[in-house]
Amino acid sequence: MTTLVDTGPLVALFDPKDAGHERCVQALRTIRGRLQTTVPVLTEAFHILDPGSQGSAALRAFISRDGLSVWWLDASRLRRAFELMDRYADHPMDLADASLIVAAELLGTRRIFTLDRRDFRSYRIRRGHRGHPVETLPG
Repeated sequence: MTTLVDTGPLVALFDPKDAGHERCVQALRTIRGRLQTTVPVLTEAFHILDPGSQGSAALRAFISRDGLSVWWLDASRLRRAFELMDRYADHPMDLADASLIVAAELLGTRRIFTLDRRDFRSYRIRRGHRGHPVETLPG
């Protein structure tokens, strides 16, 4: 099963000084299956970690060892992300969050590893004509 990973856990996992570090390390140990993220999420994570930091180097190494695969947005997926950003403008939904919802829709998963549970609980993953709630990890 695929689990999508948001910015918060990526930062927390690779920055031992982050307040969520231990919680995310423990949660990661319980996740089975493939971990994926999106380019917008990685952009945020590398910006927060600082490109020259040890955390940034550790995240790059994790990706290089296939610990995390990267899901890309083509033109139609990007349009869907923009549609979601308009739909959830009252939150507001940023591109990273929208990209994870689009990935969830197309990859057939509802599992998102995030520290931003409040927003993700309000988002819905479209399957046909129905919207399904996001399953946020850690629980």
